Amino acid sequence: MADHQEASVTLPSDPASVSAARRYVSEVLTEWGLPGETETADTIRLIVSELATNAVQHTFGLSPTFTVDVRLERDERLCIGVTDSHPRRPQRLPAAVQQDNGRGMVIIRWLIGECGGRLHVDPTPEGGKTVWVAVPWSAAEPEPPQ
Repeated sequence: MADHQEASVTLPSDPASVSAARRYVSEVLTEWGLPGETETADTIRLIVSELATNAVQHTFGLSPTFTVDVRLERDERLCIGVTDSHPRRPQRLPAAVQQDNGRGMVIIRWLIGECGGRLHVDPTPEGGKTVWVAVPWSAAEPEPPQ
């Protein structure tokens, strides 16, 4: 496998684009050797869904598009970034807050914590942000048959 692989897609900031982002990442990872029917693939799809949903819902219509970047670095680390043009950083709600939404970052942090990953947010030169999730590629390797 190559030392570094990258893929990227820019989508309209629309709720229908969430499933397109999830499908795109799933197809890329399948091309890179991650079977689609694994628990890890499901976890990555959920992370992408939550990040894309945040890019659509929490930018208040101020980001007409969002971009999903997928990188595999030296067969060691899988990085997924979602970039939008809104400067507002993701908010972490206290566990005691009762509301129907706003739990995406809690879910993402829990999922990446389970596989030894990390999350960080980088500002973009244009004034937006990229929310990055990095997980060890070993966490994305197919599980051995039982």
